[in-house]
Amino acid sequence: MHPKNKHQGRYDLVGLSISNPKLKAFVKPNAYNDLSIDFANPKAVKALNQALLAKDYQIAEWDIPDHFLCPPIPGRADYIHYLADLIDADKSKKMTGLDIGVGANAIYPLIGHREYGWDFIGADINANAIKNAQAIVDANGLNNCIQFRLQSHEHQILKGIIQADDAFDFTMCNPPFHASLEDAQAVTQRKIYSLAKNAGKQLTKTINAKLNFGGQGAELFCKGGELGFIERMIKESALYKNQCRWFTTLVSKASNLPKIERSLKAIAAKKIKIVEMSQGQKQSRFVAWSYVN
Repeated sequence: MHPKNKHQGRYDLVGLSISNPKLKAFVKPNAYNDLSIDFANPKAVKALNQALLAKDYQIAEWDIPDHFLCPPIPGRADYIHYLADLIDADKSKKMTGLDIGVGANAIYPLIGHREYGWDFIGADINANAIKNAQAIVDANGLNNCIQFRLQSHEHQILKGIIQADDAFDFTMCNPPFHASLEDAQAVTQRKIYSLAKNAGKQLTKTINAKLNFGGQGAELFCKGGELGFIERMIKESALYKNQCRWFTTLVSKASNLPKIERSLKAIAAKKIKIVEMSQGQKQSRFVAWSYVN
């Protein structure tokens, strides 16, 4: 992980249970007799997130409705810290970012503001996600520095969100990975099965993926999958090249990078960077491009 990431090593589940007493009910010895939680249980993961946000980011009130994406905090924090390195973040200078697909959880704006004092606009196509994110921000007294905009056009990403008088230091995005609901459910099913197996649980083939790991449609899949989404974002970014210093997005599939780089060269981006990240055995990355010398 990034050296500034607060989530190095194993979770201190005893200490975190003090920050969020609801977590204590989910903390149990695993097959190796270490304290752990069942990461296939969405209620346990939500309680862990609430504890991490309260302890490390002073977010006292955080909740999401059932079936919305419940993100892993360490990986989200890594994106924030590596992005800060990219843009040479200086806490003495106010910076403003655009989170594309902010979701109901508003994780990136919350961590980015607490760690670096950044202001954010969060955009999403789901009105219920925006409503919940706004409730989180209001409950924590952050509505002067984190605001939201609803994307009303299904096939637009930056269009309709970036306005004529906007100026952003960066954009960030965790794009939908899959091309269809069926693909998303199949991957989620395998993920839950693997988590349960690693926890040493008795397994059956009847684990309901749709009811476990959260995620609304637009959070999980879109036409063309991850690559299609990012290529549309790249094309639209050229319309706002004078209003944003760095455009960035996570790229889940390394195999998509060559096509993404070709698309970026085609729209004459002056700078292109691929920032590699890792959390344990998981490898991830984000791609960044700029039209500014």
